[in-house]
Amino acid sequence: MTKRKKTAEPEEKRSAADYYKLNVRAVEDLVNADVSNSPKVSEEELRKYRSGPKLRLSDITKVILIKAWFGGMVCFFFFWGLGIYVSDQLDQLLILGLALGFVTDLITNNVFRFYARTPGANDRWMMFPKRKFITLPLNVLYAFLILFCVVSTYNVINIVLAAVTGAQDTVPLGVGPILFGIFSMAWDMLFLGMKRMAKRMLTDAKQNQR
Repeated sequence: MTKRKKTAEPEEKRSAADYYKLNVRAVEDLVNADVSNSPKVSEEELRKYRSGPKLRLSDITKVILIKAWFGGMVCFFFFWGLGIYVSDQLDQLLILGLALGFVTDLITNNVFRFYARTPGANDRWMMFPKRKFITLPLNVLYAFLILFCVVSTYNVINIVLAAVTGAQDTVPLGVGPILFGIFSMAWDMLFLGMKRMAKRMLTDAKQNQR
């Protein structure tokens, strides 16, 4: 009985040492893992480990809903909510443009970054995708451009409706969160499409020169 115990001790020590080395190596591999040294995994394999609702929306549908929702939220809280206290229309538009720019830079774009499947996958849905301090004032200026287009859209619609109905003394279509969100999202998507088209034209021009 004593001889068996003496022969078993080295085997137990050896297995414990091997187990320790294996775990140390696994921890080192996990700590040093990044995009460059990680094996590529197919999209079908990744879907097995993703949890989410059974109703899957396309990327473009998510983008439209998110942009329209945040645009409507800005209109609801800053135009409707502060309209009681701020009577001057120019002041209202100034506050609305600032709020839209801040929400876009600090909330909307971060939502796109958060649910992106890979880093930078949703950059095409942002006018200024890189997270830097300069993006905040740029997004504010861009928000004023969007706001100008949205206000112009309301004015054109009201002119057409007034001409059709003959009611010149009333405003047929007032500003509301739903339509404001839809209009701001539509203009934003239009400008993003123009940005991608300009990039493709520049890329094609450079390739033709080479």
